[in-house]
Amino acid sequence: MKTFIHKNYDEMCHAAADIIVNQIKQKPDSLICLTSGDTPAGIYRLLVQYAKEGKVDFSRTWFVGLDEWVGMDKNDAGSCTNFLYETFFTPANIHPSQMMVFDAKTADLDASCTAMNNFIKEHGPLAIMLVGVGMNGHIGLNEPGADFNAYAHHSPLDPITVEVGQKYFQSETKLTEGITLGLRHLQEAGIPMLLASGAKKADIIGKALQGEVTNQVPASIFQTLPHGYVMLDEDAATKLVHS
Repeated sequence: MKTFIHKNYDEMCHAAADIIVNQIKQKPDSLICLTSGDTPAGIYRLLVQYAKEGKVDFSRTWFVGLDEWVGMDKNDAGSCTNFLYETFFTPANIHPSQMMVFDAKTADLDASCTAMNNFIKEHGPLAIMLVGVGMNGHIGLNEPGADFNAYAHHSPLDPITVEVGQKYFQSETKLTEGITLGLRHLQEAGIPMLLASGAKKADIIGKALQGEVTNQVPASIFQTLPHGYVMLDEDAATKLVHS
């Protein structure tokens, strides 16, 4: 993996946005996986700005959403898909035909996983897969114990994910299961890109990037990815030991 430590959050966002823009300039019909959450929000603001300024054209680009809380969709405030629509898909004028998000309200979650896997096979491979890291080391909703070789799947949520996930909702919300792209997708992506900012992520970043490679800390898989990019601000990198 290549680790990039940026002075602050803003610089990290600019660097990540530039990588995405360069990819799309080289291959306009690239397939990009987008993650939700506080960390990528600044990247999406920049991408929307660049599109409006004519610096990048998304009209041929394909997109997939990384994950979703089971039982929610784009109409649920606090859902992963709602976040992507609010921050990127709608302001960037991405047509619904260009994107695939999980149907997390269906009774047949396995079919939703199959549909996502098939979309990636048809339009892929994934050129860039953006992921954040949870306080428990999860990537997407690949929770501690996740199979490194799984494609899209659904599974129960770790208690830490349930607790931290409440920040996305106005009132306490029952979260039990997640549906997500798998860690096999991450390994097969052209650029798997891990994003982390802020001092609160420093401990888990240190553990994930310099501790044992284990599925109990799914983000530790980045240690096995020579083509992986880790984008950090200085606050998130404070626990890394530099050799």
